[in-house]
Amino acid sequence: MKLCPLLRPGLTMLAVFATACPPVRAAEHITLRNGSEFDCTRQEPVGNRVRLYLVPAAGLAATAEANYIEVSVDSVLRVEIVPDPPLPTAAAGAGAPHLDSEMWAQKTAPTSAAPLTPAEMGQMLARAGALHNIDSDLLASVVQAESNGNALAVSRAGARGLMQLMPTTASDLGVRNSFAPEQNIGGGTAYLDQLLTRYRDNIALALAAYNAGPAAVDRYHGIPPYAETRAYVARVIRAFNRRKLAAVANLSSMANAR
Repeated sequence: MKLCPLLRPGLTMLAVFATACPPVRAAEHITLRNGSEFDCTRQEPVGNRVRLYLVPAAGLAATAEANYIEVSVDSVLRVEIVPDPPLPTAAAGAGAPHLDSEMWAQKTAPTSAAPLTPAEMGQMLARAGALHNIDSDLLASVVQAESNGNALAVSRAGARGLMQLMPTTASDLGVRNSFAPEQNIGGGTAYLDQLLTRYRDNIALALAAYNAGPAAVDRYHGIPPYAETRAYVARVIRAFNRRKLAAVANLSSMANAR
């Protein structure tokens, strides 16, 4: 088994955020079907409802656990990312990342290819996820954070393709062409599989190692204190949460339409 049951396809994202990455906080803007809007720092399932921990007002402790509301999952209309502030690069000497996710610094490889359709991307992610028992929505969230779906992306550090494989890593994984979408996804998924196994299905640690390298995670016995890495872990989990919330909303809509 490569993943804890919380990440198996079809389960909601709410428990994932609470159990997989408790130290990471990333604000989300919540819109309810009744028109109410507010920002929350995390979500927690409570039966058929979800507890939304609100961003505390100025002057209140950020850890104020009493600052929450409970709503039904069906009442959530939309969850939007609160834009992250510009991220500094990890300090020199802090440890070179094994894979690079500097989307703001990406260039495009000097080749051309027809962009993947959402259906094609989804099929590739589903195949890779099934092979390694990893939820395809998690893989899609990694792709979004790494390359924003650009199969020809190249970072300043030289990471390539959809899941931003460094040349050495790609070679170790048997990836001949990092710009070939299926090869890149296959290699990136295999590497994430290795990290999940290494960190006993701790998603936050696996994602941190994907971004900063296992050596950095082992050195700090947890998520390294790098602004980029901490933001990366939060960004991927946030995107995964949104995908699962959308899936729940779609299922609810289909059920109500019957």
